[in-house]
Amino acid sequence: MRLSTQAFICLLFLSFLVAAPVAANELSQVEGKAAVCFSCHGDKGKSSNPATPSLAAQQSVYTVNQLKAFKSGSRINTVMQAQAGKMSDEDINNYGAYFAVQQAPKAGGDPALVQQGKSKAAVCMGCHGSAGEGNGQFPRLGGQHPDYLAQQLTRFKSGERQNGPMQAISGNLSEEDIKALAAFFGSL
Repeated sequence: MRLSTQAFICLLFLSFLVAAPVAANELSQVEGKAAVCFSCHGDKGKSSNPATPSLAAQQSVYTVNQLKAFKSGSRINTVMQAQAGKMSDEDINNYGAYFAVQQAPKAGGDPALVQQGKSKAAVCMGCHGSAGEGNGQFPRLGGQHPDYLAQQLTRFKSGERQNGPMQAISGNLSEEDIKALAAFFGSL
């Protein structure tokens, strides 16, 4: 039996109508489970705490990789290790997908430092994107709190946080460079 183009389009449309409530229901279920993250990372992953990263609009692959690193103990943070240790692989994948589709935050930054950081940011944009949006395994920097970004760059520089390329890049940054880059990416 051969379907006409009109019948095919109608069936395709109906399949979307049937699938939409399932997807919305699944998103609601994931949001219910992810609510445990909101106490530190803010409603729907938009952190208001300068020491805690926003998860909203973060790259799904990056979020999944970081949760797995916390779970395995290869990334150290006692709170996150305890939380990730309770998560199944399905939870981790769902959280990555959930936070990736949330609206991106905008933390801002000191305007004078933003201008200084803009002139230094080209090396970062190769991996983190031209607007700091991230790229797969490379995290979104745009809209993160400048204090958080500066803290992470300082941890890479000191070797407290391990990542060869980031340690090499941050090793060449002064404290002023770190503050300027953090302000720039926070403003995006």
